[in-house]
Amino acid sequence: MPRPRLLKRAFDIVVSAVVLLILSPVLLIIALAIKLTAPGPILYAATRAGLHGAKIKVHKFRTMVVNADKIGAGITKSHDPRITSVGRILRRTKLDELPQLFDVLTGTMSLVGPRPEDLRYVALYTPEQRKLLEVRPGITSLASVRFRHEEALLTGPDWEDRYIHSILPAKLAIDLEYLNNVTVWRDIGILSQTVKALFKSETDSGLASAPLPPAVGKPSQSHQKS
Repeated sequence: MPRPRLLKRAFDIVVSAVVLLILSPVLLIIALAIKLTAPGPILYAATRAGLHGAKIKVHKFRTMVVNADKIGAGITKSHDPRITSVGRILRRTKLDELPQLFDVLTGTMSLVGPRPEDLRYVALYTPEQRKLLEVRPGITSLASVRFRHEEALLTGPDWEDRYIHSILPAKLAIDLEYLNNVTVWRDIGILSQTVKALFKSETDSGLASAPLPPAVGKPSQSHQKS
């Protein structure tokens, strides 16, 4: 393994372990809140594309009703009625992503990297975009910061098409730029930007009113997006 990747992996292990230790009381409180306010499991495990396109399980605190993917559209849109009361708070603060720190420890994810995408979306990737599968997916990325309030853009009758044809390509372009310069120092900078973004108010990403580019394909059926 090249030295930069080895350093990145060591950084991931140390930071995720320390954060989990510090936030363990918070994790317990969130787990209790979910269990006491909505029936169903505490965690949700989504199947996503990992390193080299392998299937991985990405874990999150459950923010939606049980079987949400079977009683409505797959992608979570703005003001989705399937999101629980506690879930709305967790999604707004991104606390629902904390269990992914365990995925970092097990080696299926990294702290920083392209967000793990649904396999059906990955099937639409161009050869250039598939280069993103050469690194571990991350809990956060520059694209995640840029599209901090992504759900606010998924409105109207064409919200799924907007994600596939406009938002997703824009996010992948940002991730490809990151792929050209992966360093621990840059990861630290992205983590810092992520923390700062958590305290910013909802803003338009600039794609909400942008015209959709030509169609590039569409999944055969809907699915839940992480």
